[in-house]
Amino acid sequence: MYNSKSSLLLLLFLINSFIFFCNADSGTKCSNTSSLIGFESNFTMVQHQLRGHFKILDDCSFQVSRFDMLSGSSDVVFWGAVAVDFSNITRGFPISDHRLNQTTYKNASFSIQLLPNVTWDQIKVLSVWDVTTLSDFGHLTLPTNGSDFYPSRVHTMFDNCKNLSGNYRVRWSLNVEDNWIEIGLEAATKTMNYMAFGWANPKGTKELMLGADIAVAAFTEEGRPFVDDFYITSYSECMLHGKDGSAVGVCPDVVYENTTNGMTLNNTKLVYGHRRDGVSFIRFRKPLNSSDDKYDLPVNPTEEMTVIWALGLMKPPDTIRPYYLPQNHGGPMMVAYGHLRLNASENVDDCFGPLDADDKQDQDLIIASAKVPLVVTTGEALHYPNPPNPSKVLYINKKEAPVLRVERGVPVKFSVQTGHNVALYITSDYLGGNATLRNATETIYSGGPEAEGVMASPYELVWAPDRNTPDQVFYQSLYQPKMGWRVEVVDGGLSDMYNNSVFLDDQQVTFFWTISKDSISIAARGEKKSGYLAIAFGGEMVNSYAYVGWIDNAGKGRLNTYWIDGKDASNVHLTNENLTHVRCKSENGIITFEFTRPFNPSCSSHDKKKECKNILDPTTPLRVVWAMGAKWSEHLSERNMHSVTSQRPVRVMLMRGSSEAEQDLRPVLAVHGFMMFLAWGILLPGGILAARYLKHVKGDGWYQIHVYLQYSGLAIILLAVLFAVAELHGFFVSSLHVKFGIAAIFCACVQPVNAYLRPKKPDHGVEASSNRIIWEYFHVNVGRGAIVVGIAALFTGMKHLGERYKGENVHGLSWALIIWFLIGALIVIYLEYRERQRRRDRFLGRGNWVLGNVEEDDSVDLLNPHHASARTGSQNSGLMEVQLEPLSR
Repeated sequence: MYNSKSSLLLLLFLINSFIFFCNADSGTKCSNTSSLIGFESNFTMVQHQLRGHFKILDDCSFQVSRFDMLSGSSDVVFWGAVAVDFSNITRGFPISDHRLNQTTYKNASFSIQLLPNVTWDQIKVLSVWDVTTLSDFGHLTLPTNGSDFYPSRVHTMFDNCKNLSGNYRVRWSLNVEDNWIEIGLEAATKTMNYMAFGWANPKGTKELMLGADIAVAAFTEEGRPFVDDFYITSYSECMLHGKDGSAVGVCPDVVYENTTNGMTLNNTKLVYGHRRDGVSFIRFRKPLNSSDDKYDLPVNPTEEMTVIWALGLMKPPDTIRPYYLPQNHGGPMMVAYGHLRLNASENVDDCFGPLDADDKQDQDLIIASAKVPLVVTTGEALHYPNPPNPSKVLYINKKEAPVLRVERGVPVKFSVQTGHNVALYITSDYLGGNATLRNATETIYSGGPEAEGVMASPYELVWAPDRNTPDQVFYQSLYQPKMGWRVEVVDGGLSDMYNNSVFLDDQQVTFFWTISKDSISIAARGEKKSGYLAIAFGGEMVNSYAYVGWIDNAGKGRLNTYWIDGKDASNVHLTNENLTHVRCKSENGIITFEFTRPFNPSCSSHDKKKECKNILDPTTPLRVVWAMGAKWSEHLSERNMHSVTSQRPVRVMLMRGSSEAEQDLRPVLAVHGFMMFLAWGILLPGGILAARYLKHVKGDGWYQIHVYLQYSGLAIILLAVLFAVAELHGFFVSSLHVKFGIAAIFCACVQPVNAYLRPKKPDHGVEASSNRIIWEYFHVNVGRGAIVVGIAALFTGMKHLGERYKGENVHGLSWALIIWFLIGALIVIYLEYRERQRRRDRFLGRGNWVLGNVEEDDSVDLLNPHHASARTGSQNSGLMEVQLEPLSR
């Protein structure tokens, strides 16, 4: 027992010693040699409502306390630089591994270690820096070793802070000895709104505002801060009435009397003011006891007094009232106005964290118009929204780096007059200045090196944002970062964003589309309120591919795709189509959804998923139906199936680019098909049979029949093509039928040209020339090939008709066509048999044959490719061919 206790005590001693020496050792790693140890300063606010106190602890660490900051990006660090100007601070460096990432800090305190290779003498400016956006959230300046340092005053830090409402607070510091109080009014409010704060009349009981001494702070239209001393005599805006021009209402002190004893009546003194992130901040000083005992109330710093406050719209000066005057606050108590008891000498700090405005954008907004060009110039950076900034930034219509709002589908025209060293471009990159130089990637939507010009010779740049343009892009200079600012891309009218539109059945749903090379962008909008909207490609909802848009319980737009093979909820099968640029929204209950999909799903040849069969052919009318209902969910039941559907499908001709529902083209296609059958199934084969099997008839009747039938068939073919093209409003070479048809027509048209170029026939008994033999081979084979390809075009046409109209009567017609050509094949076989028998009999000298066509050398069978060699052989054999006339006709 004793040994075990001794061992345990020894172990504990060793552990404690190890910890002690480790701590001691770790402490020795950081020396205290720098003259900056103990230096303290407050951060100067630049963005993100940053406040805080800074203190250097030793050579390698510092402490931050009372730290407030709105959330930044994913890479916010403490940053060192030699100066705060744009070129120097952007070339700075991180000084620690600590990240202030995507967190809102509220009165936080923490200690930070410097990186091993960083010393205090390398740092002249310490900044809270967003590396992603090159943004300075706040900074302070360190003194140079061995020099006297008088830090510049940081105007946003006070000794005390009190919340007046959820978005309005008052800060103050008191100096009783010098008889002043400095007050900072801070509110998340609009730019042209006022902030009022002051002391109520101590003699008042209920009507606290009457006789109150208040300060009203605001910003001019140019963004300059100001503060005025006001006195309240009535619950109204300041008015001048009566012959003496006396003032009544909420008026500046100077309106009542211009001077008193030679002293000005406005006893408030502006110290500083700014607007950052949608928050107004104005600091001013006023005496505790002023010489104006008529309109100013004495402030006892040790007593609890009633103060009043208000927020509201500030009315700018006019010719009658040359002052900025507050209008009625108008809001509810403790939101737009209120009062409380306050002792100025007591330490108060109940402002936990920074104010966070709903709208943080204070820049001017320019809404682009298709008719008016935007004039782009450069100018001095005065109120650039994302410091630090270069000395020269982009101006649009004489406004410094405004937010530009454009509509999808509406072209925007820029008149670029920035000089030859600034090129405008629209980019996805936040900073601009050519992202590739920073080893980053960007998408350029418009502009580039050529988009530069001067006032005498401006460059006209036209940019047409489409439905695939992101909601936010940036206009920037190609050569220098951070000269431009943000572009808001909003949805315009769907008719602007899409090339074509058509009302579906009953005009309850509008269908929009735009065709690109390999894909189609589609939108659907209901024309009445519903819980969901569905469109489907097919003759009806059953056996169709459906796209359903709805708003889920969280208020988010959703879009799913389905294969429907029945009328029950269990027959609606979720699919996974390759959709991009998907959007779904509801405005006043009207649902609109959009998506882009390829014509051919990206599936492998062995993939048997249902969505792989959802192929769109832009040359084929797309049958579209719709449905709407009260509710939709991913887990369907009979209760949330559709309640309103279209009565019949609408055939949409995608390639026509029109806004009309496609008509029923079956009569047109029937006439086209009959004419092609008449040509390829009767006339052209008949002409070939005449040339093949009627040459034994006396005279050239076979030749006349052959020519007339061929030309008649060719004329009917051309008429049928023209008829189809006229009715379909175009000629689209995409389907197999059209490709076979083009090949067949080409072969048919070659034959007349070939006949015109026919070499001269040889005299009787003279051997045919090689040109004649080649021509005969070509003529025979092209004719046979034309018939084969023409028959293939007939069958593929029937197949195309079946796909277009879901096999209505096509199956029977296809069998009828097969039987027709089988009968034709049997007839050819029979005639070929008779022809070969006739030739054999003639060669043997049997039969009563007519001596006809003695002079016409073309009586030789042109369709027999061996006729030339046979004829040459007979001539070489030395045998004479005798043609006999029968004794009786």
